[in-house]
Amino acid sequence: MMRLGLLRFLALATLLGGCGGYPRTLNFGFDSSGRSLNSPSAELNPAIADRYITFISDRNGSPDVYLFDATDRRLINLPDLNSLDMIASHPSVSEDGRYIAFAASRQGSTDIYIYDRETRISRNLTENLQAEVRRPNLSANGAKVAFETSKEGRWDIAVYDTSGEAFNLR
Repeated sequence: MMRLGLLRFLALATLLGGCGGYPRTLNFGFDSSGRSLNSPSAELNPAIADRYITFISDRNGSPDVYLFDATDRRLINLPDLNSLDMIASHPSVSEDGRYIAFAASRQGSTDIYIYDRETRISRNLTENLQAEVRRPNLSANGAKVAFETSKEGRWDIAVYDTSGEAFNLR
């Protein structure tokens, strides 16, 4: 059921994105070993940017971030990203696949993180923000991340740069 949901999302994303000027359905085969996009495990919160698809899956027994290269049709290794003490959700990827933003809960607190595939480092962007946060969305170039925050007692949208500074839109 989850696999069908991901395929429907990808078809919709392709239709809306106008990939190549015409709509088409992406079809990635099922791999029971979990080395491809579709597996027997749950695939949640898919996001697509150019050739990259990022999603959450419980293939290893916990909700981890995965990155799939649709052109090469393979999962990309993400060293030092996923950890046993973290529950990840809502990933987003830059168009070049270098940066992944995601929400993660640790010890009852949820923060927004950005992972750099080149340096293999995850930064907590909202460590000092006294508010709930959720649903990050990374800019195409990976320079900014927008997310929901309850800092003012209601859900608002905040935009931060990758150094963790609030970006002033005024």
